[in-house]
Amino acid sequence: MEDSNKRVNVIEEKSFQFALEIIKLYKVLKTNHEFAIGRQVLRSGTSIGANVAEGTAAQTKKDFIAKMSIASKEARETLYWLRLLKSGEIIKYDYEDLLKNCSELIRILTAIVKTSQQKL
Repeated sequence: MEDSNKRVNVIEEKSFQFALEIIKLYKVLKTNHEFAIGRQVLRSGTSIGANVAEGTAAQTKKDFIAKMSIASKEARETLYWLRLLKSGEIIKYDYEDLLKNCSELIRILTAIVKTSQQKL
């Protein structure tokens, strides 16, 4: 159980830091009047950490898995918006760290969900 708790703590911190970076991106998008995609990436990018936080307070293992699965889906959606922003050259921005961190969140969340499902 220690390994599982360690991964949850890592994902909590990584998803929180990622949300902060998404907020910075949103501010740049907003300044450049890119409101529609800005709101989308802000919503999905900050939702990852919110669902992880809810999952850590889950009352059951199934609830924990459900929240982590939602966080994983939100991370995948965020990756989509980031790729769209980068490929569409919507604004000049260095997306590399965001893309890398989002992919890492997806990998960690996928591992947490799979491991937790196996332990059910």
